[in-house]
Amino acid sequence: MADLTNAQIAAAFDELGDLYELDGAVAYRVIAYRTAAKTVRETTVSVVQMARDGRVTELNGVGKILEEKILALDETGDIPTAKKLRDKFPSGLLSVMHLPGFGPKRARRLYDELGIDSLDALRAAAEAQKIRELRGFGAKAEEQLLKTLAESPEGGPAPRILLSRAENIAEQIVGALRSHPSAEQVEVAGSLRRQADSVKDLDIIATAKDPAALAAALGELSLVESVLHAAGDAGARVMTHAGIKVDLKVVEPDQFGNVLQHFTGSKAHNVALRESAVRRGLHVSEYGILDDATGETVRCATEEEVYETLGLAWIPPELREGRGELEAALPGGPGLPALITADDMRGDLHCHTTLSDGRQTLEQMVSAAQGRGLEYLAVTDHSASHGFGDHVTPEALAERIEEIRALNASLEDFEVLAGTEVNILPDGTLDYDDELLAKLDWVIASVHTSFSMSEQEMTDRMIRAIEHPWVDAIGHPTGRKIETRPPYALDVERVIEAAARTGTMLEINSAPDRRDLNELHARAAAKAGVGVLINTDAHSAKNFALLRYGIATARRAWLTPEQVPNTRPWAEFAPLRKRARKSTAAG
Repeated sequence: MADLTNAQIAAAFDELGDLYELDGAVAYRVIAYRTAAKTVRETTVSVVQMARDGRVTELNGVGKILEEKILALDETGDIPTAKKLRDKFPSGLLSVMHLPGFGPKRARRLYDELGIDSLDALRAAAEAQKIRELRGFGAKAEEQLLKTLAESPEGGPAPRILLSRAENIAEQIVGALRSHPSAEQVEVAGSLRRQADSVKDLDIIATAKDPAALAAALGELSLVESVLHAAGDAGARVMTHAGIKVDLKVVEPDQFGNVLQHFTGSKAHNVALRESAVRRGLHVSEYGILDDATGETVRCATEEEVYETLGLAWIPPELREGRGELEAALPGGPGLPALITADDMRGDLHCHTTLSDGRQTLEQMVSAAQGRGLEYLAVTDHSASHGFGDHVTPEALAERIEEIRALNASLEDFEVLAGTEVNILPDGTLDYDDELLAKLDWVIASVHTSFSMSEQEMTDRMIRAIEHPWVDAIGHPTGRKIETRPPYALDVERVIEAAARTGTMLEINSAPDRRDLNELHARAAAKAGVGVLINTDAHSAKNFALLRYGIATARRAWLTPEQVPNTRPWAEFAPLRKRARKSTAAG
């Protein structure tokens, strides 16, 4: 029998957490299994082997009890506790529990009151209008449920992997291959190189003095669970313990550029590139560029040579999505943008401290921001109705304002902004009064509750907040969580129009599972003249490093430093705030 994979162990822990939650177990037990599943899924070596070696408790969140369960799963193929709980609940109930907006309490109630034990039974009950009869549901909830069921078929494609997680694995593999004695060039390609939100698999392109030795070395890495295909001199395909497929292609040095370009570009980019080339009598492939006139195939050692041969400027990987980049790269065309970089940033307008749900104090966060070369930082702890605890009362916020004023008096060449991440209530109002908001240096307003509103209601809610005189910016405007939660229904075009009309900035939130606004919305906002901020939403000092994901989204949105207000020094940024313009107008 093949060894248990990390993905299988993680799935078993997830299932156990689900079953305990359905059974009404205490929260800490459920959280323990959720944490363990996440740890196992993200571990890059074999967890079952660690358990056999007696080392699995070295992993965060995995103690002796969980070690015993891993060993039981290894020896018998099941966990006795899970089997016992499974006998209490039909398997289809877990699918009901995982529907957006559900959870264990709602699923258990439907099971107890209507006997609903699967998605099919749930769909039938909704179509028969039985769900609306239950207290707390209603006709509107029933209609939304049918819509959700229609959009969430079982057996769909496996979710993609967040860029941040994929990058961690890619860096280890590429680093190991580059250190191999036969390696010459080793580069990652694909959607990871384009800095997409998520990644399906990893493509690595290499040249080597001994191609077969480099390909064999990939299969011997501790990160690798199994070798799926060994192609000898041409490369190898493997599966990692983290559940990511890796394709290594070892090519001749004089075609490295052709292959790297081919496996980096999106399908839309490469199709457009081929169609453009055909009009010039050229045929593009990973093997080279065939010239119809001469019959010669041009092989390129670099990507720059590929694009030059095709009469184009080199196109940054983030732009290779078939969104007008070829036209911009043509001679005499509008030209490619000078994309923003992390070095352009001067301030961060969204972070949290221990006053709300952050993990570092005010002074620690300021020190970390200074250490990263920033010139200003807005401290924006959560407001009074955040909905998840750790909120800041109006009295505590007033004290924080005075604390920041005193801190600023002791700082040189750095500005700390007394701010808040204020919650946008369902009717679009804010949960601090205007008198308190007016005393702040910065207000970023966000939606944290009531995600299931209609598009009209949610858009009206957002626009009312945008029109508020003390709201300087909107945080994570669409509320999405990449691969886990879709954006709420929102007319982003109307939101952008309102932001442009009122001078309200919109945020690209750099959290790797948010990156919200996405690149399409951020590009549209910038074109409309809206200031697009890039903020980290840091909840700890190390979270300031997440800026790279916001920068990646901004680059994919074609943004230049001029379109991002917090690339400006404080003296230039300060007047751009809505409250500063309001003060100037009043004067």
